[in-house]
Amino acid sequence: MGRTKFSETLKSLRISNSMTQKDVVSLLKCSNNRYASWEQGRTEPDIESIIALCDIFHVTPDELFDYYPNNK
Repeated sequence: MGRTKFSETLKSLRISNSMTQKDVVSLLKCSNNRYASWEQGRTEPDIESIIALCDIFHVTPDELFDYYPNNK
């Protein structure tokens, strides 16, 4: 699958919040491998994890997935 816009945004949010992967994993209560696979673009999180990530980083799902539709 490779890097996706989501994986790049996720890593950027983590770094800009001065957090390590271990910090995020601890808050999410998931495995290191699971979280790392999201940042590497191999998989994407389930809806519960998306909601938790939004809470952790104080962003909306649109911001997390870097989705901004055109205002047409």
